[in-house]
Amino acid sequence: MLNILVLCTGNSCRSIIGEALINHLGADRLHAWSAGSQPTGQVNPGALAILREHGVASEGYSSKSWDSLGDVTFDMVITVCDNAAGEACPLFSGKALKAHWGIPDPAHVTGSEADIHAAFAKAYTQLEARIQQLLNLPLDDMDDDSLRAALNQIGANTP
Repeated sequence: MLNILVLCTGNSCRSIIGEALINHLGADRLHAWSAGSQPTGQVNPGALAILREHGVASEGYSSKSWDSLGDVTFDMVITVCDNAAGEACPLFSGKALKAHWGIPDPAHVTGSEADIHAAFAKAYTQLEARIQQLLNLPLDDMDDDSLRAALNQIGANTP
């Protein structure tokens, strides 16, 4: 079982969706947590709604600091902040293998309910596709360099 931290700044949307999807899709191989460098203190209702819409458990999630996970040893840390939007991406200093999967933040989308829902749906779809690719990797047979390269390629090449 690999321990994965999904990390962003606010820990209210993308990292929560990533944590839920990893635990849902990879339950027999992966265990995920999420955290933020500057947590908002609450999970965005849109993140929980998109999880429920797809039949993924949405209970028990909280917006928290990575400091609250100090007892957990992570094998991987995946950042999901959006560098393209100039968002500051937290740097995890632990020994875990690190990768970046930039996803636009649906919490910053304005407009109609349909526009906001579409942004959450897009973030969900992007994360689901990347996590499926992660699960398709021969994780037990990969060394750290190969796994790091594969994870970063997933982040770079998945729309």
